[in-house]
Amino acid sequence: MNQESRNFILFAIAAALILFGWQPIANKIFPPAPPATRVVNGRSQPLPNPRADPVAAAPGSAVHPLAQVLAQSPRVRIQTPELSGSIALRGARVDDLVLTQYKQDLSKNAQPVRLLAPSGAADAYFAQFGWSGDGVAAPGADTIWTADAPVLTPARPVTLRWTSLAGQRFTLRVAVDEHFMFTVTQAVGNAGAKPISVRPYALLSRAGASKDVGTWTNHVGPVGVFNNAANYSIDYANLQGKQPGFFGRLFGNDTQGGANAFDTTGGWLGFGDKYWLAALIPDQRQPVHATFRAAGTDQFQADVALAPKPLRPGQALSTTTRLFAGGKEVRRLDAYQNDLGIQHFGKAVDWGWFEFIEKPIFTYLDWLFRHVGNFGLAIVLLTLTIKALLFPVANRQFASMASMRAIQPKMKALQERYKDDRQRQQQEVMALYKQEKVNPVAGCLPAFLQIPIFYALYKVLLTSIEMRHQPFALWIKDLSAPDPLTPVNLFGLLPFDPPGLLHLGVLAILLGVTMWLQMRLNPAPTDPAQQQVMTIMPWMMMLFFAPLAAGLQVYYVANNLLTLVQQRFLYSRHPVLKTAAAK
Repeated sequence: MNQESRNFILFAIAAALILFGWQPIANKIFPPAPPATRVVNGRSQPLPNPRADPVAAAPGSAVHPLAQVLAQSPRVRIQTPELSGSIALRGARVDDLVLTQYKQDLSKNAQPVRLLAPSGAADAYFAQFGWSGDGVAAPGADTIWTADAPVLTPARPVTLRWTSLAGQRFTLRVAVDEHFMFTVTQAVGNAGAKPISVRPYALLSRAGASKDVGTWTNHVGPVGVFNNAANYSIDYANLQGKQPGFFGRLFGNDTQGGANAFDTTGGWLGFGDKYWLAALIPDQRQPVHATFRAAGTDQFQADVALAPKPLRPGQALSTTTRLFAGGKEVRRLDAYQNDLGIQHFGKAVDWGWFEFIEKPIFTYLDWLFRHVGNFGLAIVLLTLTIKALLFPVANRQFASMASMRAIQPKMKALQERYKDDRQRQQQEVMALYKQEKVNPVAGCLPAFLQIPIFYALYKVLLTSIEMRHQPFALWIKDLSAPDPLTPVNLFGLLPFDPPGLLHLGVLAILLGVTMWLQMRLNPAPTDPAQQQVMTIMPWMMMLFFAPLAAGLQVYYVANNLLTLVQQRFLYSRHPVLKTAAAK
């Protein structure tokens, strides 16, 4: 392998180190600020919106226990195969929702994940649907609605009703499917004596930013699709009017100000966590005004409103908005996108630059998991598949390296003969390549191909909810978490969990050892500096991968083991390289 090829491979390795290693180091050395915990008046309330004019904030008291807050309003119970909770009839809010299929942790008595919580409780997070306008007495935060059924199920929608003293009749028909999608039909009828103007709206109100940490490779925070384009450029700091940092400006996250508004036809908006999403989805054929906004340090809101509509006496208006509240399951998001015609709903998962590679990899990995029943085994089979597909490229690389090794004496002779004429030397070397039918860059192709593939796997394995809490074997009970078995705390005998780079689990050690064995099989570089880099590279990679998900480490350990087998085989087919490696 010539000097240019080695330089390219070193550059690729350095790029991979920056890509995979920087974020864990940055999170430990420069930890993000903790989420704000101040509560305005002890209560989470919708924020003022001049365009949509949602419910005004009402005075509240200190934060109370969840059960106590839930008991302050009559409720309609929500019961589906994957959701449980209730709708508050005071204010007609969807504000009590747990995801029954997902647990908070792996303990025996783990509670299900709570996504929505009522105003007045900790981590308040709720959806509300309403109207504003002129000449209309719209229902407010303290309005008590009546329901035609006590329980909302996929087979039984519930209709909420309220009539104002002026004669306007308001109804909310709420339906839910077997997964995570609510359909809310807002209707208002003008039974009064005067014309009115109404503006339907829907909002999501959230107290505090997400506890998940967003990175430039995985967006966490306000997210939406506007005019057929996904927008990941807004985060909680932007809504608070803070100046974005260097990486925010570098990657386009330079939005500032307290509100970010979009006029769009179709699309959706909401708040995304690493695994969860709450999103409002207006009628995809209606032009709407969508806004993200913040107030103070811990109040955030996403809302969508239609243009004002005049209603003469006897007229009625009906609009439909959907609410998604659940896990970001790729197959489910794509099904909603296709079946309901929601613009780019699958982009609630921040796939990034290599979606064209990541989606097929995820689809195949998910297919393997559904057939073998073990996500770790599916990762190993995926690794084997990728290795098999890239084998012709690796074989070509070894053939090129053997050809380059064979013409080394001729190259050295040309370099010595024309050492005083660099231009003539390069011309003669290129002529030699052509005469011997050698391509000097062929050895770089595998590294070039593997960079996007490795990045795609990194994204799939670290952001996929499908891997969350999935076991593999033995001590690995959660592939989405770091390897828990680490000799630093004597394999759990010492009562502490090593942080960050010190969380050196067994998988990370195996990764370093197998990479070291892999490099031992390769011919040693002639440059002493390159030799030093190659010597410490396996142990650097071991430290960089230590805090990452065990699933990613399983992939790299399996990949290294398969590479060892592949190298043995290819060296047997190219004895010139085997001899060089022995030397």
